[in-house]
Amino acid sequence: MSALVKLPRYEAYKDSGVEWVGKVPKNWEITKLGACLTPVSIKNKPDFPLLSITRELGVIERDIENQDSNHNFIPDDLSGYKLLKKGQFGMNKMKAWQGSYGVSNYTGIVSPAYFIFDFTKKINPKFFNWAIRSKLYVSYFGSASDGVRVGQWDLSKDRMKVIPFILPPENEQTTIANFLDKKTAQIDEAIAIKEQQISLLKEHKQITIQQAVTQGINPDVTMRDSGVDWIGQIPEHWEVKRFKNIFSFGKGLTITKENLQDEGIPCVNYGEIHSKYGFEVDPDKHVLKCVKNDYLMTNTKSILNYGDFIFADTSEDIEGSGNFTYLNSNKIVFAGYHTIIARPINTINKRFLAYLLDSVAYRTQIQRKVKGVKVYSITQVILKSTLLWLPSENEQAAISYFLDKKMVEINKAINLQNQQIQKLKEYKTTLINSAVTGKIKIPHN
Repeated sequence: MSALVKLPRYEAYKDSGVEWVGKVPKNWEITKLGACLTPVSIKNKPDFPLLSITRELGVIERDIENQDSNHNFIPDDLSGYKLLKKGQFGMNKMKAWQGSYGVSNYTGIVSPAYFIFDFTKKINPKFFNWAIRSKLYVSYFGSASDGVRVGQWDLSKDRMKVIPFILPPENEQTTIANFLDKKTAQIDEAIAIKEQQISLLKEHKQITIQQAVTQGINPDVTMRDSGVDWIGQIPEHWEVKRFKNIFSFGKGLTITKENLQDEGIPCVNYGEIHSKYGFEVDPDKHVLKCVKNDYLMTNTKSILNYGDFIFADTSEDIEGSGNFTYLNSNKIVFAGYHTIIARPINTINKRFLAYLLDSVAYRTQIQRKVKGVKVYSITQVILKSTLLWLPSENEQAAISYFLDKKMVEINKAINLQNQQIQKLKEYKTTLINSAVTGKIKIPHN
């Protein structure tokens, strides 16, 4: 933020008359979007490439070969699609309130439901794109949209026309656009470096776990062949056992999302296993959805004990196959929908087991056995057939203690990088907002 403070301000300001903008440089124009844009609609150009307009990137080329569920169906007849030329402003009117609009760097065709505009004033398209896609403007499109369907509100073109737009002289538009191109690229590069550092830290984390749960923490121990290709050698005195000989099994509640509520008995569901908890869950630390107290009378087999492992029984990708959490609490908690309960039969260190089950060596077994295309199913049969390798109880405790300490160190480093990324993103947002509203003066090169 200090770099932002060093940039000068304009010599004289005036009240913009727009509360969220405040004062603007005296020589800047306060206009309306309706005065800046003229709607156009050219169709019958089916041979042009398909484009899409997204919240994250604005106008992008559409990848026909790798369609996913986020894209709408493409009809065989594209003659009704609209031509969007390079330098024109395009908008997904159903998602304008999210920021799904932008000036196009491509020429192609878009959905007939989209709005397309030419510029009527002397506007630098790059400046307009920076300004209109800044967070300052997105909320205005929300107030100009109506609807009842979640995620799709219809933009009113009439209300859009009266949205205020702050327009500098043309030469300053160019200066600001070029400045933001350069500075945001530098910020994005810094963010990318930190994201790469996070990836390396996560890789180091996985390697540390893998080494500890397959080789132990005594570098002088005698090793032997485990008999399993992807495990390799393990300490000589460790035992290799089948999953089915260590765990008993149960199923989660037969419920749906509609059965969940904010109060009652906490419940661990498969979606949250994939997205929230990591390999342990504690209702005192994590916010869990609940089911009615009545379930205690009729679904006792789905109640978890301390140290029970809960596997998600489906995954949308192969990497998520084998995702689990274990209950690190003595509170009453249910296993929810699409889950498998694995309950340790004998006295065993639950923390060590969690690290072992989270290792690449173990998860590779599951990923080799699951089947599916868009959804991968994890069954009790698959889990029962997998192998585990176990040191003595004392060694299990020592390894889990060692890994806990290492994970604290690595997670601290990851959190620091994430905090720095967040600060860079906040600085980028503030820089863009300040530049396009004249809160800072961009020097001419």
